Amino acid sequence: MSTMEKQKQKTVRIGGASGFWGDSSTGAPQLVAQGDIDYLVFDYLAELTMSLLAGAKLKNPDAGYATDFVTTAMAAVLPDVMRQGIRVIANAGGVNPRACAAALTQLAAGMGLAPRIAVVTGDDALPHAEALRAQGIGHMSTGAPLPERLVSANAYLGALPIARALDAGAQIVITGRCVDSAVTLGALMHEFGWADDDWDRLAGGSLAGHIIECGAQATGGLHTDWEQVPDWAHIGYPVVECAADGSFVVGKPPGTGGLVSRATVGEQLLYEIGDPAAYLLPDVTCDFREVRIETVGADAVRVSGARGRAPSDRYKVTATYAAGYRCNADLLIVGFDAAAKARRSGEAMLRRTRDLFAQRGWADFSATHIDVLGAEQCYGPHATDRPPRQAVLRVAVTHADKAPLELFAREISAAGTSWAPGTTGLGGGRPSVALSIRQFPLLVDKALFTPVVEMAGEPWPVAVARHAANVAVAADTATQTVTTNVDTDDEWLEVPLIRLAYGRSGDKGDVSNIGILAREPRFLPVLREQLTAQAVRAYMAHLVEGAVTRYELPGIGAFNFVCEEALGGGGMASLRTDPLGKSMAQILLSMPVRIAARRLRAD
Repeated sequence: MSTMEKQKQKTVRIGGASGFWGDSSTGAPQLVAQGDIDYLVFDYLAELTMSLLAGAKLKNPDAGYATDFVTTAMAAVLPDVMRQGIRVIANAGGVNPRACAAALTQLAAGMGLAPRIAVVTGDDALPHAEALRAQGIGHMSTGAPLPERLVSANAYLGALPIARALDAGAQIVITGRCVDSAVTLGALMHEFGWADDDWDRLAGGSLAGHIIECGAQATGGLHTDWEQVPDWAHIGYPVVECAADGSFVVGKPPGTGGLVSRATVGEQLLYEIGDPAAYLLPDVTCDFREVRIETVGADAVRVSGARGRAPSDRYKVTATYAAGYRCNADLLIVGFDAAAKARRSGEAMLRRTRDLFAQRGWADFSATHIDVLGAEQCYGPHATDRPPRQAVLRVAVTHADKAPLELFAREISAAGTSWAPGTTGLGGGRPSVALSIRQFPLLVDKALFTPVVEMAGEPWPVAVARHAANVAVAADTATQTVTTNVDTDDEWLEVPLIRLAYGRSGDKGDVSNIGILAREPRFLPVLREQLTAQAVRAYMAHLVEGAVTRYELPGIGAFNFVCEEALGGGGMASLRTDPLGKSMAQILLSMPVRIAARRLRAD
């Protein structure tokens, strides 16, 4: 058999052990012991995480990385990883990957081990802040100028530096900020020798990384039909078995809980992808519209059909900055009319503290938000009319100065004796006042950044090619007119959308992505006809202030709705209970749709 034929038959097994900093400690040991994997990859970083790590490094130059990667994950599996020849890739380096590597080296030495550890740097954009201001580069959506006092600023690097580190013999690669899927794509570029302009394969490898980048979200976590997912306590973490053509099979370790199916993997495919014809990554622009998901065994599905084209010549950079202070207060209200009592209590808190601010000559809150949890407030006009007899009051406030919020934190204790009967605390004492950290995304020329790989004390730069981006795509399916077959059945039913579809939602700043996947192909005409962008905008109007765009993924029978100005500013800027849009799909799944009884009952 020729080398080329062997390469075609080769597969690479990659286990995704972490979806965020704080994920379960069970992922890595499970995958190493039961996953039969070649690579163990970790994703730790979010925008808030980066700002927290930057703050930690300011206090201690040896901090600034995801400590759990060393003290918990690798402490548990490093000897087995070395014995089995498993290679590890993690973006645990945060804002200080060298310190992360040093800590891991020390841990390994204590075990009598000496792994070859490579570090990828070059994502730090803070040194370029003044130059970016001088060039007038502002917010990628609004054009607002870059804030003066930044906490962190990091470019989302791609997979090529990781691949080069593996080419040089690294057993463990620690990066700073990179796109979440890069830890998987880097391994595949190395193993299969994919060129950096092999767009379709790079798109397939990126999709494999996207599927496993959120850990158990691909294996039944957050699944719409949650009651069908067995053994949550021992849920399996995902394994992708990848082929040289960019296709892959998603599974999980044998004997673990969870569920791998068209639905669980399809939900994760839709997660936070925006326009599926133009999922923008630093290595490739992905087109997922014709991706196919097919069952190939118990808890195993094959994913294929990703297409790619050249990426942009710019990196996304996310900066974070301090914008005053924030405080969140929570109380439990019990008894008849609990929701009404809770809302009045929240309004009284704000009124009293505003009066006290005025007496002291202080400015008003910069923002306030009252939530009554348990009263279906997040459903807006679609809430049921049954009054709850238990509700949690949550009042979130921000202010430019710290002292006014410290006064607010003291004054809320008056609710325990002054206002609603049935008021009690939730434990934890007086709420704390913290810096309000906000994110600021911008697009920056790739030429400004040079990724560097460091191993055994030797650094070398990695040249990233600047390809001419092909931005042309097929007509947006959201604007196409589609004629559906008209049901002649006289019996029509009105059912909630959840009867016909699965859903998964997430965020990109102040934009909520809501993915809707048809349960059966026969439901697609109904969804296409009734679940329009206009209908979704109207149903979600109590939360969505901006435009809604619908994109279709014919390959898996799904739609992605991109809802703008939907999260109260989004992320760290939002005062909502759900600033990340995790509940948006659940709310949309309550939307009533009409369907012919014959179509609903069809086998």
